[in-house]
Amino acid sequence: MRTLAVLPVKSFDAAKGRLRARLDPAARAALAEAMLGDVLAAVAQASQVDGVVVVTAEARAAAVARGTGAEILLDAHQAGQSPAAAIGIARAVAAGYDRVVLVPGDTPLLVPADLDGLCARAAAAGLGAAIVSDRHGTGTNALLLWPPDALAPSFGPDSLVRHVASAHTAGVVHAVERVAALEHDVDTPEDLAALATRLRASEPATAPLTRAALTRLEPARDPRSAAEA
Repeated sequence: MRTLAVLPVKSFDAAKGRLRARLDPAARAALAEAMLGDVLAAVAQASQVDGVVVVTAEARAAAVARGTGAEILLDAHQAGQSPAAAIGIARAVAAGYDRVVLVPGDTPLLVPADLDGLCARAAAAGLGAAIVSDRHGTGTNALLLWPPDALAPSFGPDSLVRHVASAHTAGVVHAVERVAALEHDVDTPEDLAALATRLRASEPATAPLTRAALTRLEPARDPRSAAEA
């Protein structure tokens, strides 16, 4: 069973807007780049993944992707995560992949075994959709689809219930999965603090690029937020 991993990646300049009070624009971009690098390294080493595409209009993301051998697809309209994911799904269908796994670029705790386990469990259970929850139990942090166009992606707030409802409506065999490493995406200062806590408890080799970026976050704080503190 051939599986294509798809990572939709927005412009680094627009990334992590909800961290604006914590980090200046350069620091937010550096963090986004570091997290993407760690995620791509894990995905590239997953034995259940046969190909990787990054859908983006961000030149720095494309450069990181090329360094891991991933294919780059242009996100010309930059209309959001779901339309970008649909571009990757279309490529999977055209290239004859059996499955697609949509993976966020801001879950740096991911290791190859996490993705391999998700793919293996979904195959064993005959799932048409494995819907991976975020740590709050409301969003979707990854989506595995067999076939690739089994469901239309609908990311964003409360996407978990939308994906479950869509699967019900379409008659797609599905399950909500909990994958600890994929639960820790980074959108808010609270997410960033939770990620830092998890990293402190993790093996030193976990998410090396993100670890390095986090050591530089304090000096990179937006001086306006420091003045307001």
